[in-house]
Amino acid sequence: METLRDILDSVARGVFPPADGRTTVLPQPSRRDAGVLAFTAHSVVLTDEDPAWVHDTLREVDCDALAAPMNPRFLAALMERTGRGAETVDAVLVAEPLPGTPPLALREIEDAGHSRVGYARRRRDDVRAWAADGGVLVMGRGVAGRLEVSVEVDEGVRHRGLGRLLVTAARHLVTEPLWAQVTPGNARSARTFQAAGYRQVGAELLLHKR
Repeated sequence: METLRDILDSVARGVFPPADGRTTVLPQPSRRDAGVLAFTAHSVVLTDEDPAWVHDTLREVDCDALAAPMNPRFLAALMERTGRGAETVDAVLVAEPLPGTPPLALREIEDAGHSRVGYARRRRDDVRAWAADGGVLVMGRGVAGRLEVSVEVDEGVRHRGLGRLLVTAARHLVTEPLWAQVTPGNARSARTFQAAGYRQVGAELLLHKR
């Protein structure tokens, strides 16, 4: 059986699931990670629930079948079934590693109690963080072990390109594809990642244990 990691690795190379309007149901890659990933005309539901229940519930959703896996009615049913909660649907972006040194000076954060590090560790494994003047860069392994990045820029230094420099710097620190999740309404963040060479490949909603 193809795993989610197989799918993600292919997507990072530009090879997507078939745009056949179908929904693939896969077991959760870990106890932590469940949810729905949507690609062009193909969705993946990550759950340890019965796949037959997933497909039956999707057929009961009164909307275009292509949109059913991300329809609020299905997502609510999935949360009720699994006893999990969720925050928001995110756009999913990916970028390849870059050679050479980062475009700004970074200092690795060793303080495990740092607020941004603590937040990341609730959602990722092997978390590492770096500080720059006015910002923080965090990376860790999230869904199916993919390497994910997030950044935070201090209010007083925003609109000066620091966010773009940070997410670009992240690409210089890795040797594998780097993933990012951005709330679609956060247009500023989306533009930052896109300007740094990240490309959108899909959307996802991750379910968290309550």
